[in-house]
Amino acid sequence: MKKIVVAIDGFSSCGKSTMAKQLAKQVGYIYVDTGAMYRAVGLFGLQNGIITKNNIDEQKLAEKIYNLKIYFKNINGVQHVFLNDVDVESKIRTLETGDAASRVSAVAFVRKALVAQQQKMGENKGVVLDGRDIGTVVFPDAELKIFVTASAEVRAQRRFDELVQKGENPDYEEVLKNITERDYRDTHRVESPLRQASDALLLDNSFLTKEQQYKKILEWFKYKTQ
Repeated sequence: MKKIVVAIDGFSSCGKSTMAKQLAKQVGYIYVDTGAMYRAVGLFGLQNGIITKNNIDEQKLAEKIYNLKIYFKNINGVQHVFLNDVDVESKIRTLETGDAASRVSAVAFVRKALVAQQQKMGENKGVVLDGRDIGTVVFPDAELKIFVTASAEVRAQRRFDELVQKGENPDYEEVLKNITERDYRDTHRVESPLRQASDALLLDNSFLTKEQQYKKILEWFKYKTQ
């Protein structure tokens, strides 16, 4: 069975990371959570006053971006994100950091720096990557491209439930507002906007169970690797 690059793109809170991790684990591939990399940059900006509610100090960020050390490490079977050798897995999963990630991902030099890292991770194939521009920019020649979507309301409910499970007390309307704002930024930014690649397979999982969507993805993977 030949090794390939699997590119999973789509809107926020579609479950891309969950399905990418599951596929990578079952087929023995490396999983690269590109969204987590942007979240790590967003967290760094928030922690260092580079990102505020209404502004990004791009000059300061440009001075730091190529010195940021972002990598993944397995801890008790769970992949964690490290930023400058500090485990930031829990800190990057907040709404505030997600919003910061969406904002920095529109900055050209940030995308250039992280895309270079992502391409290096996948140069030997045998990887599953999920994000916003994997099949259009990072690996336009990926053998299997999947574009995931679902209604904003369904995605907001999923995100709401996830935050509740973590012990937080979110407001559904605020979560929905955050989702729709991110959708707009992701699809309208000048640098690598979110869009479905012409050769990507569409997966609308609004009304699919996790088992149903994974069965479909695994079928696509087996077909592409035969």
